[in-house]
Amino acid sequence: MELRHLRYFIAVAEEGSLTLAAEKRLHTAQPSLSRQIRDLEYEVGVQLMSRSVHGIELTAAGRAFLDHARLALTQADAAKEAARRAAQPAKPTFALGFLTGKEIDWLPEALRILHDELPNIEVTVSSQNSPDLADALMRGRLDAAFMRPEERADELVYRRVITEPFVVIFPSDHRLAVRDSVELREIVGETFIIPSKTAPTSRAVIEDYLKRSGLDIVPDHEVDNITHAVSMIASTGAVALLPAYPSNLLPWSVTSRPLVGEAPTIDLVLGYNKANTSPILKLLLSRIDDLTAQISSKARRMTGPGSAAPKR
Repeated sequence: MELRHLRYFIAVAEEGSLTLAAEKRLHTAQPSLSRQIRDLEYEVGVQLMSRSVHGIELTAAGRAFLDHARLALTQADAAKEAARRAAQPAKPTFALGFLTGKEIDWLPEALRILHDELPNIEVTVSSQNSPDLADALMRGRLDAAFMRPEERADELVYRRVITEPFVVIFPSDHRLAVRDSVELREIVGETFIIPSKTAPTSRAVIEDYLKRSGLDIVPDHEVDNITHAVSMIASTGAVALLPAYPSNLLPWSVTSRPLVGEAPTIDLVLGYNKANTSPILKLLLSRIDDLTAQISSKARRMTGPGSAAPKR
């Protein structure tokens, strides 16, 4: 009995027809297929199939044989794959995380750096909230992550890559959309949204900024991520203070403007576990300055000299 006998038998059983199995699945002549099935039945010692007005039907023995035939083929395929993997040198792997939305800018450049040095590297990518990224780093599920510096994560080390200003985000038809920049006092009385505890670093910066302003701006709603924030702004006419990076991701119905004066800022860092001795991590850390320079250069090319935050 050979594996091809099992494949032929399964094809006929699933198609319910020698003709269909021969033409559609096996690309062989029907007489040849019939002969292979007879040879299989002779080898097994019982009749596995019978003809009827409905086509080919399995006997009780055939139904029992089918499950084992499928299992045998599955195991044979698994054995071949295992052999192929064993014959190939193991690929270096690296698990990289991103604060949701950041992968648009940083992933291509990070991959370029890694692939330049290690062409066969396999990189897995995760997009999450910053606290979840910190947890994954501490548990060893990620090697590095572009994230916010999180407190109560003593096992982690942070390398700052950029500092971002906060901007005002509101509907495109908002009264403030005619302005090139917005003073904080101009949003007093507006429906105001703030990040929830899923973004504790951003929330703390905003709360401190509002407190120092002395203005009566009280959050009306909390949002869990950028997508949630944009949805709330578009649907309720609300206003938000958020880091500038979503400005290039906004739909036509939502826009952003810089704040007048000294805007609050927040760092984007590359975080990693201090116990991680990966040589790939060491390589990425050694090229952080190059990576940051590439992103900064790209941002300047997109906005041009003296450009304000994008308008939409």
